[in-house]
Amino acid sequence: MNTITTNPHLTATFSPPVMRAREWIAGRIFPPDRPLLNLSQAAPTDPPPAQMRQAMAEMIVNDPGAHLYGPVLGLPELREAVAERWSHDYGGRILSDQVAITSGCNQAFCAAVASLARQGDNVILPTPWYFNHRMWLKMSGIETRALPVRDRMFPDVAEAERLIDAHTRAIVLVTPNNPTGAEYPAGLMRAFLELARRHGLALIVDETYRDFHSSDASPHDLFTDPDWHDTLIHLYSFSKAFRLTGHRVGAVTAGADLMVQIEKFLDTVTICANQLGQRAALYGLRHMSDWLRGERSEILSRKALIDGLIDTLDGWERLGSGAYFAYLRHPYDMTSDLLTQRLVAEQSLLVLPGTMFAPESTDGFAETTLRVAFANASEEGLRQMAHRLAAFTP
Repeated sequence: MNTITTNPHLTATFSPPVMRAREWIAGRIFPPDRPLLNLSQAAPTDPPPAQMRQAMAEMIVNDPGAHLYGPVLGLPELREAVAERWSHDYGGRILSDQVAITSGCNQAFCAAVASLARQGDNVILPTPWYFNHRMWLKMSGIETRALPVRDRMFPDVAEAERLIDAHTRAIVLVTPNNPTGAEYPAGLMRAFLELARRHGLALIVDETYRDFHSSDASPHDLFTDPDWHDTLIHLYSFSKAFRLTGHRVGAVTAGADLMVQIEKFLDTVTICANQLGQRAALYGLRHMSDWLRGERSEILSRKALIDGLIDTLDGWERLGSGAYFAYLRHPYDMTSDLLTQRLVAEQSLLVLPGTMFAPESTDGFAETTLRVAFANASEEGLRQMAHRLAAFTP
């Protein structure tokens, strides 16, 4: 009997980590006095706010376009709104034809990379990395050049430059970072832009969590560069800002020439992003800035609480925190993947091990770390997390 042969690049790519973690709790019954505390996934668990849901209900009934194919690069009004907002927020000049709307930020990343690189090329990722970025490179036959973070969980420009060769196509930065929570300083971002430009590379900046940055000032000045579009590719997600996770709406901002290639990718994958979701994102940009500021304030208060709680835990070290995440070093003589599974079994606590965010060999760093996605936890939930970490006995 003939057997179907699978794509070897996909076969060699690891399974989705969040789905693997869910297997640790599948079918498990947790004690009533210690219910499951799930701090594993970085996504809102609540639906969009009532005001937005009501607006979406009216769109479903009254806007025929919400149910039809739309332009491949996105709803023109939404592209214009993103260009105007980014121009205002970053102090630069961004045009609507430099914005495309995608089916979530993951697709924005895939579209950008597909437009730049091919099998045999390489892309530089700071590690620990966002695992979906690594997965897409792996299944595309593109080598990942791991750039270990150092002090304060920041990547080093000089170290990145040593990784560049004739087949390097891009450097990727995620800030605020997933998984570490680190917010990269504006000066560091500018240094990476200059490095990428010097070598003719793209700098891909994923700011999925930009709405929850701790600073009121612009997080970087990259768009103020009049020639930003020759190097910078910017990614964003509406999922976190307006809880539109199931509607899959993201954005990529890049030079108009690159948009020609991105359009080909998007047309063959989804044709267009979700029409209802695009209209909801536009509504959010136009009407929900005050609400979003309240969400940011709540996230920052949770960050302050978890920072204080972790810093009082004996033996634990907070390596980074910000936006949705805290990245911790544990004090035990066991690997983080074993520790996280024992925390499920013995403390009803689900977090993700550092080994899910790192290459196969990290000199032991990944085995000593784990990620806590704290954005969905209540104050009581965060106190429970600290209590259960303290109660764990190896």
